[in-house]
Amino acid sequence: MEARLIEEIPTGDGWQYEPKWDGFRCVAFRDGERVFLQSKSGQPLARYFPDIVGLLATLTERQIVLDGELVVPVSGALSFDELQLRLHPAASRVQKLAKAHPATYIVFDLLAANGQVYLQQPLRERRPLLEKFARSNFRSVKNLCLSPATTNRTTAAEWFKKAGRDLDGIVAKQLDAPYASGERTAMVKVKQIRTADCVIGGFRYARASRVIGSLLLGLYGDDGLLHHVGFTSAFKASERPKLTKKFEALKKQPGFTGNAPGGPSRWSTDRTGEWEPVDPRVVVEVAYDHFTGGRFRHGTKLLRWRLDKKARQCTMDQVERREGKSLALLRG
Repeated sequence: MEARLIEEIPTGDGWQYEPKWDGFRCVAFRDGERVFLQSKSGQPLARYFPDIVGLLATLTERQIVLDGELVVPVSGALSFDELQLRLHPAASRVQKLAKAHPATYIVFDLLAANGQVYLQQPLRERRPLLEKFARSNFRSVKNLCLSPATTNRTTAAEWFKKAGRDLDGIVAKQLDAPYASGERTAMVKVKQIRTADCVIGGFRYARASRVIGSLLLGLYGDDGLLHHVGFTSAFKASERPKLTKKFEALKKQPGFTGNAPGGPSRWSTDRTGEWEPVDPRVVVEVAYDHFTGGRFRHGTKLLRWRLDKKARQCTMDQVERREGKSLALLRG
């Protein structure tokens, strides 16, 4: 079951609110000795999370289907970087990572257990079944957790304030709805969007074209260097010729003086090294949802041009992860 993005936490009766955890969505299947983990896109995940497979294999219930989120806690916070490192082809490397930083499976739905399928039952019936299941199976298993839930919007709003460290936002589900696999009809999500002022250090041309496709964003680190942190391509097609003329006139080496596009990373593509450096003098304000591993995880939205701000004012401290107590939600 998938969620539709909205701007405000929904109000009124008939909603259950849950934290939206910053991890990998995962449906877990157990049938006797066999355990299968499946991503939201249908890809197998068990080889990357042998620690979770082992835990699920020890549960009292031998036939179950669970829906939840895979996360990796590190030093009291969830690390999306450590989570992504698990997607490694070498089993020995995965085992080493699992030993250093064991994953946690945060469960928020029970879809089947011991021959009973609950997909058609409304959430208001599935949730008590899940809570009973968790009491019987999770108490002695440290890295299997029940995700908290509430029907109180005020409580949900308090959780939402903590978004940005461990939480990705808030999910709201209709209590009277069945589990609709692959649909966005009964679940919505609200994500806390943040903003940052960034320097344009370069640009990329659009594919098979000589107009700008994206602007490359930079922030100054404590080392005084301008580091590439992401991109924005959220501007109209009609604006591209004017932007192309503007930034072609600013072409100048090196653009980024620190980490630059083209270096090896998990985000690299066949076009990573194809970019044009510019004199880093133009500042823009962008909206983003996550900053991790030294860059914006997704593309950003260009909000406005900051003619009033100097490039050197655009520093990394804008995007450092805020301290919070989101993991405390799992401990009640």
